[in-house]
Amino acid sequence: MSTEVRVPTLGESVTEATVATWFKKPGDAIEADEMLCELETDKVTVEVPAPAAGTLSEIVAAEGETVGVDALLATIAEGAAAPAPKANGGGTPAPAPADDAGAEDLPVMVPTLGESVTEATVSTWFKQAGDKVERDEMLCELETDKVSVEVPAPASGVLKEILAAEGTTVEAGGQLAVLSSGEGAAASATDDKPAAEGSSGKDVEDAPSAKKLMAEKGLTAAEVKGSGRDGRIMKEDVLKAASAPKPAASRASEAPKPAAIPDAARAPIPAEDAEREERVKMTRLRQTIARRLKDAQNSAAMLTTYNEVDMSGVMALRKEYKDLFEKKHGVKLGFMSFFTKACCHALSEVPEVNAEIDGTDIVYKRFVHMGIAVGTPSGLVVPVLRNADSMSFAEIEKRIAEMGTRARDGKLSMAEMQGGTFTISNGGVYGSLMSSPILNPPQSGILGMHKIQDRPMVEGGQIVIRPMMYLALSYDHRIVDGKGAVTFLVRVKEALEDPRRLLMDL
Repeated sequence: MSTEVRVPTLGESVTEATVATWFKKPGDAIEADEMLCELETDKVTVEVPAPAAGTLSEIVAAEGETVGVDALLATIAEGAAAPAPKANGGGTPAPAPADDAGAEDLPVMVPTLGESVTEATVSTWFKQAGDKVERDEMLCELETDKVSVEVPAPASGVLKEILAAEGTTVEAGGQLAVLSSGEGAAASATDDKPAAEGSSGKDVEDAPSAKKLMAEKGLTAAEVKGSGRDGRIMKEDVLKAASAPKPAASRASEAPKPAAIPDAARAPIPAEDAEREERVKMTRLRQTIARRLKDAQNSAAMLTTYNEVDMSGVMALRKEYKDLFEKKHGVKLGFMSFFTKACCHALSEVPEVNAEIDGTDIVYKRFVHMGIAVGTPSGLVVPVLRNADSMSFAEIEKRIAEMGTRARDGKLSMAEMQGGTFTISNGGVYGSLMSSPILNPPQSGILGMHKIQDRPMVEGGQIVIRPMMYLALSYDHRIVDGKGAVTFLVRVKEALEDPRRLLMDL
């Protein structure tokens, strides 16, 4: 009897993913809930656990393949019986060595790149010719116009020859390198090289996704503290290490790089300046962010309206009840719950700001799934606070704190970032005084918060100092008129300047 391993739900509107890494090979004994493989979408990485204990009998979707939701990934057989291991995750079986002392050459091939993708560029080799490699250890990374594809070693042995150097364009099914497998190859590698270059010296194998990210960030295993079993380095460990403060000298050598622009538009660069430039590939998340933001500008008729709010009322209420609030609910009372409540109140009066355009239809949402923009080491993500309009202040604060932590640790699922109807972005935490936020498609509105700053204001003919904040509402003018946008922002302002209105639904 066998158990099927299928692609889990990837999130609303996400229908496919790429098989990034298999952590097990056919014939391996596995436990229930043990991680089998990792899938990648354009936003997050999804781990697939074993649904039952047994033996991995067959890998149906090899690394690099594009799979749909509920597609068959592999099968698990009950008991300890196992078929002969297959190379490259379910491809051609890896031939067994002729004898203990023999070595056999195996081709390292370009994996399936996905539907309609016929070629890729070799971006990085993580091993050199002559290096000893373990089965499923990452050899190189390929870049296409859609995804990054990792190429693992089909067997243990020695990387005999690299046929496609970095920067080379290769076709799907082409050969990348030659791997010498068997005991003879291992013995030869031991004679020629005591250990593979770049080895961390640990007996525990780090997560392949972590190795990839360490290479992207320029980190070594010694610079990252592993939180996995037996000290195994996981992807989130690399993100934490990459975001940790570095010495001034190190930061100076890793200054931000100039954006890539077409050669025809680039001015001639003096030789002394060229030596101080460094060009790096954008991460997939950064590419997705760039594409979605540009799509928003190109497809929506974006306009921004501004107002300012006196935060005295909120600050006084927060100061009076913050200790009691934290004691009772176990979470601090912040500003985001007030803004979330104020926006939900305003959206009920101006529903078009909470709507979206679908072809020639306007879809009005009779609920509020509030997106809360969060900055992470990898880029901006927007986890969604579902049914925020029916939540209490405490529920909002708890959920925001939880999502913020998961976002910074890179543990958000696709489902947690899908389905938002309106977004709040708080640039004030970084010191922004005023900005025009960009819409998060297909939403029709986004509220930008900014820093609170004491400013002189006129009240009753007198100049007084008040803690003021600029608010910015960017909206899609195709669906939201100026009157509706201004009304929405005024309602948010009124609710924040007199928080009692929220309690009385005024």
